[in-house]
Order: sequence, then C-alpha cells, then structure tokens
Amino acid sequence: MSVHISAKKGEIAKTVLMPGDPLRAKYIADNFLTDAKLVSQTRNIFFYTGLYKGKEITVGASGMGFPSIGIYSFELFTEYEVETIIRIGTCGAYTPELKLFDILNVENAASESTYAKFAWGIEEDIIANQGSAFDKINETARELGLDAKATNIHSSDIFYRKDPAVPEIAVRHNCPAVEMEAFALFANAKHLGKNAATILTVSDIIPTKEFISADQRESALRTMMELSLETALKF
Repeated sequence: MSVHISAKKGEIAKTVLMPGDPLRAKYIADNFLTDAKLVSQTRNIFFYTGLYKGKEITVGASGMGFPSIGIYSFELFTEYEVETIIRIGTCGAYTPELKLFDILNVENAASESTYAKFAWGIEEDIIANQGSAFDKINETARELGLDAKATNIHSSDIFYRKDPAVPEIAVRHNCPAVEMEAFALFANAKHLGKNAATILTVSDIIPTKEFISADQRESALRTMMELSLETALKF
C-alpha cells in the first residue's frame, strides 16, 4: 500500500475514474459497478474497484485542489501501476455562452500555479491532456450522441477571490471555465508518461450566478459519469 491509499497491490484497476468528492465515488460504485469492493478508506477518501460491463474499473476521490489530486494520482500511477486516470468533476463558467449541464472534454489546462514547475521542472503555464484518453472521450461521446465540448480550462488554486474579473491567464489561453485539479493531473501524467483526461460538467455560471442545486447534482452528473465509464471500456 502507498502512504495515502491503503489498497493492496492488485486491488486497483489499470483505469481509474476520479471525482473530487468521496461520496460521489461511492455513488458511482453503488449505481454503476457490479461486485464493487471498498479497497481504501484512508482519511475517508474512498476507492472502490468493481466491474462495469465486465471490465474492472476503480473509482476513487481526488479531494480538492492540486496538492490533493497531485498526491493521489502520483501514487496511483507509481505504486499501483495505473495507466489511465479520468477526472470527472464540475466547473464554473466564466461566460454565459456555456450553459448549466454542458459537458466539457478538457484539451489543455492553464494555471498560474507553480505545481508543475517545482514538482517536475515543467515551465509552461498550460499543459495538454496526456495520452489517448481525450480522443477516446470524443469518440465515445459521438457514439452516445452527446455534445462533449473540447475546450481549454483554467485550473486555479483559488476558489474565492477579491477581483471579480476573469483572470488574465484564462483570457490569454481562451479558457471559458474554471476548476481546480486538471493541471496537476496532466503534469503528473506528462512526467510519468501516463494517460490523463478531464471531463467536467458546468455547475455554475459565474456572471449570471446560475447554479445547479444540491438536489439536482447527482442526476445532473450521471451523463458525465456514464460517458467516463463507457470511455473506460476502450482501455
């Protein structure tokens, strides 16, 4: 077992889906996987391994922010020999051109964070998805008749900020929405030569203050969950 994940070797599948919320990981395991087994609950970060249409898949939480997903994804890639991680989460839109419930397939993640620089010597402030997962998501979305918008995303360390203006980096890299994990995941995968992708559902429209209510979230996110699970079958 690793420092932060208590699963035994062999209990984590080669493909891992990572919501941020441990209870969302439990929801996926309870509603989509068969023979699901809780393989780690250290710090109440739940990881489940089970079968989806006969394929072994692990779903586990990343927590919030670069430090958290940075730790979990690194240990999954290195200690458990995971080949593919697909983050599934929510994002806030900087523009009303995006709508609530829109699904985004992240092409590049841009960030002011020093995570990639100081962890791996990656100097760029924008990092692409890694490997084949992005293309497989697009392919699967077409098969399911879904509109998964390929886009750049602003990955931020900051949830609350003084200045209401769209951050300069998001404007410069044409990022219509913001989240808090993709940049670190992509950086780890780039350093280690692994597959990494991020699928997001728009849960908030920042300029109009629209948002998905708490009781809508589980049903609203099912489409994204199904897209990630169907994509996982291709690995």
